[in-house]
Amino acid sequence: MRPPLPPFTNETAIGKVRLAEDGWNSRNPEKVSLAYTEDSAWRNRDTFITGRAEIVRFLTEKWQKEQAYRLIKELFAFTDNRIAVRYAYEFHDANGQWHRAYGNENWVFDAQGLMQNRYASINNLQIRETDRLFHWSQGRRPDDHPGLSDLGL
Repeated sequence: MRPPLPPFTNETAIGKVRLAEDGWNSRNPEKVSLAYTEDSAWRNRDTFITGRAEIVRFLTEKWQKEQAYRLIKELFAFTDNRIAVRYAYEFHDANGQWHRAYGNENWVFDAQGLMQNRYASINNLQIRETDRLFHWSQGRRPDDHPGLSDLGL
């Protein structure tokens, strides 16, 4: 079981989104993969992924390339066992160039609260280091740090 469980309420959907954000900000691929079903199917940009082993491989490679990764997710909509989120994350590449990625995800959960499907559409924008907005220490975003709407994103 991976609470909160569907069917979602506004409160439990917001909680599920925050748990996902916290997991991804841990940058621990094995830990993150446990939030997904064994046969979870993803579409991430132009990459199609199936199962936890592929999720771990994908996230390991992602966080090797996307250094100093910091993510904020925000609930967009929900119903029964589905949640839609919008998000932004910042990172720099191996050359020190900063980026902000903007995206939307659609999630489908099983009865145990594990994500069966994840459909992600993402766009990257190069930014100057001085334009960064996500400045907390690596890891979980502090509760008092502004969210996407507060930041005008």
